[in-house]
Amino acid sequence: MAEYGDYCPVNMATEVVADRWTPLIIRELLLGSTRFNEIARALPGISRTLLVQRLRHLERRGVVETWPSPNGRGREYRLTDAGRDLESVIDAMSRWAIEWLFEDLKPDTVPPTTLMWWMHQRVEPRRFPPHRTVVEFRFRDAGETIWLMLDRGTASVCVQHPGFEPDVVASATTATFSEVFSGVRSWRQSVLAGDIEVHGMPQLTRSLPTWFLWSPWAKVSKERAQRALAAEGAARGTLG
Repeated sequence: MAEYGDYCPVNMATEVVADRWTPLIIRELLLGSTRFNEIARALPGISRTLLVQRLRHLERRGVVETWPSPNGRGREYRLTDAGRDLESVIDAMSRWAIEWLFEDLKPDTVPPTTLMWWMHQRVEPRRFPPHRTVVEFRFRDAGETIWLMLDRGTASVCVQHPGFEPDVVASATTATFSEVFSGVRSWRQSVLAGDIEVHGMPQLTRSLPTWFLWSPWAKVSKERAQRALAAEGAARGTLG
């Protein structure tokens, strides 16, 4: 990896975090991933070899450190103080992209398994039902079904039937689920519009949206979507 000198602080920072995939790895660590496979699962397209290289680079630069896993199998990756201090950098990058690249966002291109992995990272265990609950997500366009099992304050993603009948079934396109997760539209709006179909016990179907925190940038995306919609309406009014 090229080193370009220490004449500029921006240059010094780019040598640490500006390579492709590196900010995304930091994002996953900030969201709570600690195991290699967890990070890899959230980053479709990265090779395991490249992920190893990037993690070693971050470790050498004092951004990441490794610890023995509490269960005694393997090791965990954790951010150092310097790594956690990058949260504001990742947040600023995301906000900038939402503000200036909003029209280029393509929610339908995220793989369903990746989207479900992100969703399971962003849950609110205090709002979970008191009993084990299985939610079946059907991705109409992709022809995939993925289950999320909520039990004892934890959420698990199952790409194969978990062995328990679903308590709630939610069906939509990948783009719709992705737009809800990102904050572009709400779960309630999508259900009322018929874009999401939900079946199950009424108390579960009503409370389901409260089990998720959605994207860390959902509020920003919602505000940007509202401005885009208002601008589009104003343009139509001018043309009319």
